[in-house]
Amino acid sequence: MRTHSRQRNLKFIAISNLIFWLSLYTVIGQSKELLVDRIIVKVDDYIVLKSDLERTYLEYLSQGEVNSGTLRCKVLENLVINKLLVAKAEIDSVIVLDEEVQNNLDQRMSYMISQIGSPKEIEAYYGKNLSQIEEELFDQVKEQKIIETMQRTITSDVRVTPSEVKQFFNKIPKDSLPYFSTVVQVGQLVMKPEPGSKQLGKVERQLLEIRGSILRGKETFENMARRYSEDPGSGSRGGQLPFYKRGELAAEFEEAAMTMEVGELSMPIKTDFGYHLIELQERRGNTFRTRHILIIPKPSAYDINLAEIKLDSIRNLILDSVISFRAAAKDFSVDKETSSNGGFYTGSDGSLRISVEQLDPNIFFTVDTMSIGSLTQPLKFSMKDGTTAFRLIFYQDRIPPHQANLRDDYQKLAEYALNAKKGKLLDKWFEKAKGEVFVDVDPAYDYCKIMK
Repeated sequence: MRTHSRQRNLKFIAISNLIFWLSLYTVIGQSKELLVDRIIVKVDDYIVLKSDLERTYLEYLSQGEVNSGTLRCKVLENLVINKLLVAKAEIDSVIVLDEEVQNNLDQRMSYMISQIGSPKEIEAYYGKNLSQIEEELFDQVKEQKIIETMQRTITSDVRVTPSEVKQFFNKIPKDSLPYFSTVVQVGQLVMKPEPGSKQLGKVERQLLEIRGSILRGKETFENMARRYSEDPGSGSRGGQLPFYKRGELAAEFEEAAMTMEVGELSMPIKTDFGYHLIELQERRGNTFRTRHILIIPKPSAYDINLAEIKLDSIRNLILDSVISFRAAAKDFSVDKETSSNGGFYTGSDGSLRISVEQLDPNIFFTVDTMSIGSLTQPLKFSMKDGTTAFRLIFYQDRIPPHQANLRDDYQKLAEYALNAKKGKLLDKWFEKAKGEVFVDVDPAYDYCKIMK
């Protein structure tokens, strides 16, 4: 049962998402080695290379998948299904806009930069600038977005009822029931130091100096953006942004862009992201294209100390039962991922319980020293973007390791049942689609029986 379940989940996950990091190393790593390659599958105008199969196969092995003898064939089938989805999207006129792809790519590049260190470190390692890397990744990210859109379209109406979840659970042999590790209910309330008026004024003056240098012709906008902009997505491109339409950017940014003359350079514009210097390049109805320089104000030592004092005051209100932890997290926490859940982390099944293995190591080691029901003092930590913040950690509950049961693990079992149901629907879709689209598999892979 476990092997069958993992294969089913493997198929569903592979269809839904070609792993970005694998794609990244595939594209930008090709300059480092010469691959002896060939086409092994053609799906209309799309192809699967032998190197695609081998790299994806190794990726699954690295993630702990066990090769029972059919894994390589399963991986190849997933790659073919992905190409089928893209080919059918073209036939069915399913469109993913380039602007959407660029936004997604910008987010991924920002995350990569935050994990690796800096744009210069990435460029030095791969011997390419960020613009070149983004250009090479664009088509792959677009294909991934098309695959995700098609999958959502095919499975959008799939639901499972409590009765179906129970039937799914009862069909699992008792000796094959999954064994779940320890899960906990842990919440956090995050307070981020806000830059005071002195820091805001400092950034405004800096942008005004940059603006003056550009207007006087001493510097170009592009050079100043590369030098000073703290937007990792556009800074390396000289501040260049794609076309946007109303409602897609911060209101203050849009208002400035929609009221400026083409070629005009704005005064510093404040948004939740920081201060922007904006140049309007083109406007078409309700869409516009700009470039910008973003500088993010940094809190002073005084601002940081003030945030810690405020968070300690909130802690005292919670301990005195003036306000509950959930309510305080919703009202005061700046962490969007947890604040809507009353500060609590969510597991992969969507419940307010999370496996201890999924906890951030710093959270795990803190919780490991706490008793159930306790609340920490304000703890200093670094957020994903590297900025300093403080948080309270609340340890509400713990469920020890156990074999799966409907009472404690309904959400997880419902997720498994839903994925199994979606997998069956995708199987049916595949059987129909492969008869509507030209598919040619290299005879060397006939043993996989993909088309049979």
